[in-house]
Amino acid sequence: MSFADTLSQFDDAALQLEINSISSAQVEQALAKSKLDLQDFKALISPAAEPYLEQMAQRSHALTQQRFGKTMQLYIPLYLSNMCSNVCDYCGFSMGNKLRRVTLDMDQLKSELEAIKDLGFDHILLVTGESERKVGMDYFRQAVPMVKQYFNHVSMEVQPLEQHEYQELIGMGLDAVMVYQETYKRPRYAEVHPKGKKRDFDFRLATAERLGDAGIRKIGIGALLGLDEWRSDSFYVAAHLQYLERRFWRTRFSISFPRLRPCEGGFQPKSVMSDRQLVQLICAYRLFNPDVELSLSTRESAHFRDHVFPLGITTMSAYSSTQPGGYSDATERALEQFEIDDGRHPDDIAEVVADKGYQVVWKDWDRALG
Repeated sequence: MSFADTLSQFDDAALQLEINSISSAQVEQALAKSKLDLQDFKALISPAAEPYLEQMAQRSHALTQQRFGKTMQLYIPLYLSNMCSNVCDYCGFSMGNKLRRVTLDMDQLKSELEAIKDLGFDHILLVTGESERKVGMDYFRQAVPMVKQYFNHVSMEVQPLEQHEYQELIGMGLDAVMVYQETYKRPRYAEVHPKGKKRDFDFRLATAERLGDAGIRKIGIGALLGLDEWRSDSFYVAAHLQYLERRFWRTRFSISFPRLRPCEGGFQPKSVMSDRQLVQLICAYRLFNPDVELSLSTRESAHFRDHVFPLGITTMSAYSSTQPGGYSDATERALEQFEIDDGRHPDDIAEVVADKGYQVVWKDWDRALG
């Protein structure tokens, strides 16, 4: 049975009503358990759990240290292209937005890789808009081997591919793929993806399964928080994680927490998530799954990230530029995919991490340890 079959068993309106109807007693019952299930996760993301945030945070902090130690993994995203053949209402790269489109050639890519390597990173995330014609497999066959010459750990966040294509990229050294469903609600998904191949909800939803079958080392999932009602979408992420872990038990998994940020077109979130609610969600995922990696991006402010990361985060991006060519040429200006809030130099972030008693990890674990 696919996760699409699992998802079809949920009634979204009933799920939202159930989460909003959770009682304090149900929250306390969940907090009293050492191993939580999806019903407990509903309780911990409910409005009723908000008064228990301090208790959740303390337990989340302890579980994270127990499983991951006092370490913080830093990575950097490299935007290869802002070309896109989709219309997505919430994204600055959307095909309908008027901007200068840039795709790095191999000489430009080399300059970017050298600039990033000088910053100390050994874990890089390759990002593109979704344009198979300009940044499809032909492009990746050139780019990934070059990137692997510079970096030990290579992740990708690009358009969904076929299983055999993932297998080919894994053979070139690809370690991980991040693929976010954006929202698990079919009607809302169709509404915000009016044109392009990304309209295919089921093909995107099954990407993680194709990755698992291809033998990828790590899969990242998540929802774009605020695109629809955040509590139910977050529940579907937890259900997706549970499904994937049971089916692909040799694979590692991560969850990210992208909150909607301003972009071209002025798209506004349907569901506004406060800082306190984001902390609640981070802690809920950690209590639900002590082993999953939790990642926080530069979408969030420096102040927020500095205070929140000890509560459950294991990975953070640093010094992000969402402009292709933005690391080697600071004068390069093109429309960004979204606004960056934490623009500090990696050394400054590393200093804060160290001041809190944590060790910075500049690369992911070696294959021999995975």
